[in-house]
Formats: sequence, C-alpha cells, structure tokens
Amino acid sequence: QVQLVESGGGLVKPGGSLRLSCAASGIIFSINAMGWYRQAPGKQRELVAVISSGGYTNYADSVKGRFMVSRDNAKNTVYLQMNSLKPADTAIYYCYTHNVAPTGMSYDYWGQGTQVTVSS
Repeated sequence: QVQLVESGGGLVKPGGSLRLSCAASGIIFSINAMGWYRQAPGKQRELVAVISSGGYTNYADSVKGRFMVSRDNAKNTVYLQMNSLKPADTAIYYCYTHNVAPTGMSYDYWGQGTQVTVSS
C-alpha cells in the first residue's frame, strides 16, 4: 500500500508560478513512475506530466515549456513546477504513482488532490 500526500496548491494570478509536491510513503517498488493528472470542472481527468524512476519524462502538449516535473528518489517525492500559469490550468491536481512489483504485478495509487486556481 502506498500513501500520497500533496501540497502546494492555491490561488495565483495569470503568468504566476506554483510548485506542487507529493510525498509517497509505504511499500514503494524500485520500478515506478510518478506524476500528475488534473481534472477541471466538467472535464475528464488528464495527464499533466509523469517521470519514471529512471528520469524519463512525458508532458501534455498544453503544458510543454511551462511545467517541469522532477523527483527526489531518496525522499520518494515528486514535484511539479508550474510557470506562466493560465486560467485554463485551473483544476484539481492529483498526484499519481504506478508501481511495478518484482512479480510483474502493477499497482496504481492516487493522492487526494490539491486545488490550483489561476485567476486575476
């Protein structure tokens, strides 16, 4: 079982920046991916950014060049630096981890979500 605790959301003006953090605890396998999804009102949850245990990253087209995902493996923590924020980035942001056990079984876990609001 893995627990994910997010922090760093809030209200920011357009063009501003925020940094989200997500700390994982529990049974964490060495092969894993961590990242962020978001869900805006009336819309489906969508991938924002993900980073593998080896450091490979993937971003949604809408955030490329503005957001950066990183991780500290020693702390089992993933970060999302969000710059040049737009009102369209307003959403609940969910931390996510995909863990692969030595048996080959995979397990997905989600955080409780943190609200990001971009408004003047």
